[in-house]
Amino acid sequence: MQLWVGLGNPGQEYALHRHNVGFMAADAIAGVHGFGPVQKKFSGWLREGRIGGEKLLLLKPATFMNESGRSVAEAMRFYKLGLDALTVFHDELDLAPFKVKVKRGGGTAGHNGLRSIDRHLGAEFRRVRLGIGHPGHKDRVTGHVLGNFAKSEQDALADMLGAVAAEAGWLAAGDDVRFMNDVALRLQD
Repeated sequence: MQLWVGLGNPGQEYALHRHNVGFMAADAIAGVHGFGPVQKKFSGWLREGRIGGEKLLLLKPATFMNESGRSVAEAMRFYKLGLDALTVFHDELDLAPFKVKVKRGGGTAGHNGLRSIDRHLGAEFRRVRLGIGHPGHKDRVTGHVLGNFAKSEQDALADMLGAVAAEAGWLAAGDDVRFMNDVALRLQD
């Protein structure tokens, strides 16, 4: 069993924020792969499903970004999962808009959701980094991250989320390189 976590902030006013692209990815994966109904568990929203032969739990913490680790740690303890079973989908400033990269472990790069998970569980979990681009100057980062995707970005956002959901089988199977390659190929078309 694997736990996949989409990071974001709860509430309609945050729904289209760049910081919520992890929530968007979780919803896209659940929709494409026919996951079960939303259950309120672990201070968040949980859906269960399968991709290929893998049983997956999709969690969207409802704790706000800064406390995401509390929700994730509750689920990990309940299901007795190790860090090798955890994948976190999150926004990444240091990646060009709509690029997707996967890595295991590493720093938090100032991301409060990652910092919270790291604090509760450690750093050696898989991260699916969803590029939102950098606004160019550190003084503009907060407004950029907590701002909505522009209307001109909606098609590219939908394409990226669709590609992530369509190729999620490779992630479930543990083939991160094939996942990244196939997502990149879909986004070239």
